[in-house]
Amino acid sequence: MKTELFAKQIRRKSLEMVNHANASHVAGALSIADVLAVLYNSIMNIDPENPLMEERDYLIYSKGHTCVALYAALALKGFYPVSDLDTYGKKGSPFISHVSSKIPGVEFSTGSLGHGLPLACGLALAFKRQKKKNNVYCVVGDGEMDEGSNWEAMLFACQNGLDNLCLIVDVNKLQAMGKTVDILDLENITAKFEAFGWICRRIDGHNLAEIEKSLSLFSTSSGKPFAVICDTIKGKGVSFMEGELRYHYAPPTDTQLQEALNELN
Repeated sequence: MKTELFAKQIRRKSLEMVNHANASHVAGALSIADVLAVLYNSIMNIDPENPLMEERDYLIYSKGHTCVALYAALALKGFYPVSDLDTYGKKGSPFISHVSSKIPGVEFSTGSLGHGLPLACGLALAFKRQKKKNNVYCVVGDGEMDEGSNWEAMLFACQNGLDNLCLIVDVNKLQAMGKTVDILDLENITAKFEAFGWICRRIDGHNLAEIEKSLSLFSTSSGKPFAVICDTIKGKGVSFMEGELRYHYAPPTDTQLQEALNELN
């Protein structure tokens, strides 16, 4: 599947899942869809038929409340049938509303913000000490960067030369209660990462070619951890959701779902 179509399909399935379950957090799923499409289509070393292969790359999806995007990406990639997503949010389903490691392809249950990057650092350090070639990718949100555990982990990563670690920050500029700039301003985030000793690139998080180019550069970096700061739009791809805080929580109605799916066609 071409990456552009893959990203659209992630968005479509995310919208359908949130609508059917009357759940939250669809806008943040839409903002990260392009990054996930590139990671799973052309960057990470994975095998859907053997999710636990020893030499695989690891993705720690720290912004676990936007789980529908990851669940959709894994299903579309063949880790399990797409029809399994119909159970999302239903009683007894393993597809719960924060990322669950019960799902094939999910390395760690997440959703407690600020936990993913420290875990990713531990994995990356273990792989380096064991002289293994596995790369570790970690996805966080910009609101999640309010958590102090991330900044401690950033120092740890540089101190230990974790050049097998790539952090992707989804800068969609909105968090639960408002604009990130009004709650705890991150800028200049690139300068902050560089001051902490990281290699850092800032890109358009919806430009597939730019995402792929930046993530490909990670594999050629040496001696330092690598960060990709992705400027995105919360609700990307659905005009009435783009940049609207209410869709951090509100699911699309049936009418809105059809309108959104029509746009994505």
